[in-house]
Amino acid sequence: MARLKTKYQSDVVPAMMKEFGYKNTMQVPRLEKITLNVGLGEATQNVKVIDSAVAEITAIAGQKPVVTHAKKAIANFKLREGVPIGCMVTLRRERMYEFLDRLIHVALPRVRDFKGVPDRSFDGRGNYSLGLREQVIFPEIQADKVEKARGMTITITTTAKTDQEGRSLLRLMGMPFAQPVVGGE
Repeated sequence: MARLKTKYQSDVVPAMMKEFGYKNTMQVPRLEKITLNVGLGEATQNVKVIDSAVAEITAIAGQKPVVTHAKKAIANFKLREGVPIGCMVTLRRERMYEFLDRLIHVALPRVRDFKGVPDRSFDGRGNYSLGLREQVIFPEIQADKVEKARGMTITITTTAKTDQEGRSLLRLMGMPFAQPVVGGE
């Protein structure tokens, strides 16, 4: 069983029950899925970019991503309907916990000048989105083989009803939220 899932069952569930006054363990919010999305605008000119992005996301997630296609044509971006413009992968169950564990304990500490992730990126229903500027922070990616630094969006979907519950769940699981700045620095 994944280390983070064990932590969830042994530490997070009792702490959340105490903090929010849940009467049943099934009321406690849990992780539902984690979605990684990479948008590749330059794929309209060079289709080979998609192949390298798919290989990198496969290495990071441990699961092959789906190539996303343009839904409609936009002339200003030289984009035609049906052209591949990105890739995404949805992680659930064990892979989701393994990825979140690596993200929290290995990848995020490797970000330059890391002071924590912003705690404002919740959507109002307890789901959290995080943008990364480059894929090189993951140890699975070899920095010398990367042609171009690409960012990605990581969305953590929970069963929480409010942002407060979602924030508490992720904080207890080890998500390094940034401390609010006090004073006028």
